[in-house]
Amino acid sequence: MHHDTICAIATPPGRGGIGIVRLSGPKAKSIGLAICQITQITPRQVKFVSFYSTSGEPIDNGLILLFTAPHSFTGEDVIEFQGHGSPVILDQLIQHCIGSGARLARPGEFSERAFLNDKLDLAQAEAIADLINSQTQSAARLALRSLQGEFSQRVEGLVTSLIKLRTYVEAAIDFAEEEIDFLADSQIQHDLHTLSKQLAALQTSANRGRIFRDGMTLVLAGRPNAGKSSLLNALTGTDSAIVTEIPGTTRDILREVIQINGIPLTLLDTAGLRLNPDPIEQQGIRKAERAITDADRILWVYDGTIGHPEPDTEQLPPDVPITWVHNKADLSGATTGCTTHNEQTTIVLSAREQHGIDALRRHLADCCGQHQNDGGEFMARRRHLTAITQAEAHLQQAQQHQYAGELLAEDLRQCQLALAHITGAFTSDDLLGEIFSQFCIGK
Repeated sequence: MHHDTICAIATPPGRGGIGIVRLSGPKAKSIGLAICQITQITPRQVKFVSFYSTSGEPIDNGLILLFTAPHSFTGEDVIEFQGHGSPVILDQLIQHCIGSGARLARPGEFSERAFLNDKLDLAQAEAIADLINSQTQSAARLALRSLQGEFSQRVEGLVTSLIKLRTYVEAAIDFAEEEIDFLADSQIQHDLHTLSKQLAALQTSANRGRIFRDGMTLVLAGRPNAGKSSLLNALTGTDSAIVTEIPGTTRDILREVIQINGIPLTLLDTAGLRLNPDPIEQQGIRKAERAITDADRILWVYDGTIGHPEPDTEQLPPDVPITWVHNKADLSGATTGCTTHNEQTTIVLSAREQHGIDALRRHLADCCGQHQNDGGEFMARRRHLTAITQAEAHLQQAQQHQYAGELLAEDLRQCQLALAHITGAFTSDDLLGEIFSQFCIGK
């Protein structure tokens, strides 16, 4: 199928001043010349022409542009018809392209061909879809950085270092009979430590980029009657949640989406966590515990008038960051604001009086990484984070197997393979189909 000539409308559905039909493949040039009834066209030079049907009837006046292989987006011959943005005209152009030997492109097939022809790697291809779908300036900026290769360069740098280290380890295995124990060389330990630090930095940047793309999920958790629902209402500016003095009012998860400086945040108001609730409330607590496990951050809300109750350790997963929210400052007399001690952040506020809410918003913006700019930001997806996590696990095993040559070499190989899945050096056809099917048609 990759040798077929494909066509698609590249502009959004509906009427507009300009409409574009795109062709890519071995017949693209001949189809373009036939529809315009011309004998030649200079690559990369716009030509004003008329478009004709297969029966010779004029369809429209417009521009034709040719990009020859391999100097095109897809790496193949590409033709673009730029005419008036009438759905009727564009549909006629498509029909005549199909009648001349092309077929309709699948969603994302132009980008898929660019990937298969080594015009861009998989992370850059995904960045195209992220750039098209970006809803904020920050998201568009990060997607563009990924498209320009910022993410891929960071990954390729790690892969290059892994290959260099693998070469050294493989050589040490091959010459095991030598008197010198190459695996005891301190350079290996130094390289493993350096790779671990670089991989951790990559994961931090990728996680920040994933938040800009997908947003952050925040779970409001805590004991009954701590003011979680009041805090939800304060953050959303609505009366979404029912607020009463009766403990256990919230029985199910209430979901609201807000934006802080352009970053989408999903707020989940959960049932209060306590022992021996009634059977109905127990169901809400089980849902709350599942939501806490999947959260990006937990806002543990507590009643400041009765102190700071520590949650049971089994209630909170160890790998989810927590922000402590001292609520009811209007009753406790505490000064509202944000404090950090021993890497634990506490926000003092009054949800009912909406005092200290701005401090919480600023803190959440910081958690999203919006005020950080390390020069290496890029857009990332959950699959990228999964691959980086797998690479980290293999690298940790490598550090444990430093003196076992064969095991060390295998751990490094698996680490390299995990990173290669990000750029698509090793990727299954099923994954490619899943990724590119999410693209829009014409791109």
